[in-house]
This record gives sequence, structure tokens and C-alpha cells, in this order.
Amino acid sequence: MSAPLEGIVVADFSRVLAGPLATMTLADLGARVIKVERPGTGDDTRAWGPPYAESGITTYFESANRGKESVTLDLTDPGDVARARELIARSDVVIENFRPGLFATLGFDGDALIAQHPGLVYVSVSGFGLGAGAALPGYDFVAQAVGGLMHITGETDGEEMKAGVALVDVLTGKDAVIGILAALRRRELTGRGSRIDVNLLSSLQAALVNQMSAHLGAGAEPERLGNRHPSIAPYESLRCADAPIAVACGNDAQFARMATELGCPQLAADPRFLRNSERVAHREELVAELESSLSADTAAAWAARLNRVGVAAGVVNTIGDGIALAEELGLDPVWDAVGTDGRRSTQIRSPLTWSPAIPVSASAPPRLGEHDESVRAWLDADR
Repeated sequence: MSAPLEGIVVADFSRVLAGPLATMTLADLGARVIKVERPGTGDDTRAWGPPYAESGITTYFESANRGKESVTLDLTDPGDVARARELIARSDVVIENFRPGLFATLGFDGDALIAQHPGLVYVSVSGFGLGAGAALPGYDFVAQAVGGLMHITGETDGEEMKAGVALVDVLTGKDAVIGILAALRRRELTGRGSRIDVNLLSSLQAALVNQMSAHLGAGAEPERLGNRHPSIAPYESLRCADAPIAVACGNDAQFARMATELGCPQLAADPRFLRNSERVAHREELVAELESSLSADTAAAWAARLNRVGVAAGVVNTIGDGIALAEELGLDPVWDAVGTDGRRSTQIRSPLTWSPAIPVSASAPPRLGEHDESVRAWLDADR
């Protein structure tokens, strides 16, 4: 089975995380992605270390740039500008995350490019949109703060906290991929390209899902609850004899099975805990009862027992523990991408599993300008 995006060429003028993650996903799906970088410095994340991989490249850069070719072009140099224009002319998708308006001042206005190349899919990634928020610098941490995610993250009586990864960048990158795939399908039907704008704030707000709906539909202002779910109980971390366990009881039947496994089946018939709404209302009493029973054994033992009776539970793993679990479950979480010089880069694999399988790019994240000679020769040919 051929890769679904085989034959698609992507001109990647993006850097840092949201845009590069989107284009790496397209590369995983078979697209040829040509990453345009600044001579001498390249993508900002090439300097975001430590840690560094064995190749000397920062692991941050490696996280979002496998399967790509790197060419250095100076967009203030007329010769390189001509090459960039030729690259765009040969591409199906162009993606950039310059400060809004800057790419146009360099001679690459999105609307003008689409007019010149009617089948082009042109994608802009920004922090706060192309209107009144265009002047605001866009970084994930600030987006988490101003968009409300930090306000609902952390312990009830503690400081607001960001997520442990640049989550808004990741969400925005995935939104960009959704838009690109839809635009390519639309082009297949109509022959026309599209302009797509995505921004960190909008992606975050769409991703707030139930918390956003509670605010819009009920006028609620969600607050920090630590590991607790605002609408489900028990759906939180609970103390065992040695460590906490994460428990997610999604319905009344699951709670009844949990109570029975813990040796306290009477809790499922207690009027305070009979239905989910009562359990949420009496959460403190519920947690006290459950933790009293959970104190009899370890988190790992309880997780195994609860999973056996169909109640979702798990110990709080490190990232390494999580990879080991995925390997134990046969999910093949990592693979080695190989560079043109034979170097290897251990990568987390694409979360998509295809049947029948598709070929996946195995090229390691490129060194800065690694493909200068081949890409420039391709662009200069017949120009």
C-alpha cells in the first residue's frame, strides 16, 4: 500500500513546534517536506538545548523534524528569494509561522500566491490570529495563560500551572494537519486551493471542550481541581499503601464493581454514592471511604485488580515507564530514524496504525542545510 500523501510536496517555512509538528505528520503520511531554514542558525529549536542527541542535535529539534529535507535560504537575498518562489511553485502546500504580515513583506503574500498558483494550500500559523492579535508574540506558555488553561490546571489551593508539555503548540499543529488534509480533498474535488489560518488561542479554546461548554452553556467559571474531574467521581488520584493510583469510573456500574473489588460493596448502595451526581456532591466522604480500603495494598496491585473487573486504573508512571508499558502491550512505541550519514535518531512513532501498512519515512531529522546541494539543484533546474 502506498503512503496516502505520496507525491505531495510541502514547502515548510515554519519553525519551533506547531508548524514543524504539522509538517512532520505530513511527512509520516508520505509527503515530501522541504524545510526552509535561515543560513547559519536554522530553526530556533536547534539552539534549545540541553538535552542533545548523540548526533549533537537538540532533542527538541529532533522531536518535530524527522522525514524532512533541510535547505538554507536567505529570504533577503534575491537569488534565494527566486529559489523560494520556485519551491512554492512546485509545492502543493506552503506553511509558515512568521510574525503575521512579515512573510508578505518578504514578498510572499498568501492571497497573492494562491492567485498565482490556484491549486496551492497556504497555511499560516500564528499566536493570536491575523487581526487585532497580529502584533502579539505567540508562545505556548503565554497562550496557556491567557486562554484559561493554566487557570484550571493545578491544585485547588495552589498556583496556576501550565501543562507539562507545550500542549497548545501540539494541538495547533494537529489542527493545521486537519485543515490541510481537508483542503487537499477539496482541491481534488474542485481543483482550487485554500488559505487556512490557525492560531494558538483558537486551538486552545476549542480544546477546552467540556470546560468551555460549562462556561458558555451554564455560566460556570471552572476552577482548579487538581487531578479531580469536575463532573465525574471517582475520577482522580487516590492514595494507596505506597503511592497514588489514577482511577476513572465512568458510570454507576463501574463504581459498583470498584466498590465490590475494594471489599466495600455497601458503598454502591449508599444514598450518597448511588449515582454519579451524588458522588460528585459527596466527593470528600467518598474519597475518604475509598482511600481507607485502598490503604490495604499497593498502587500496582490495585491497578491490576481494578482493570481485571473493568475499572480503568493505573499507577502514575514516568515517561520511561510509559514507554515500557506500550512495549509490553505490543504497541511498538519507538523506532530508529536513519540519516543520510548513517546516524540514528530514536523517535516516538506516529500514533496512526494502518492496515494494510503504509511505508513510513525513516529519515532522521536533518542537519542544518543537509540537503542544500540536492534541493538547490532541483530548484535551479529548468528555471
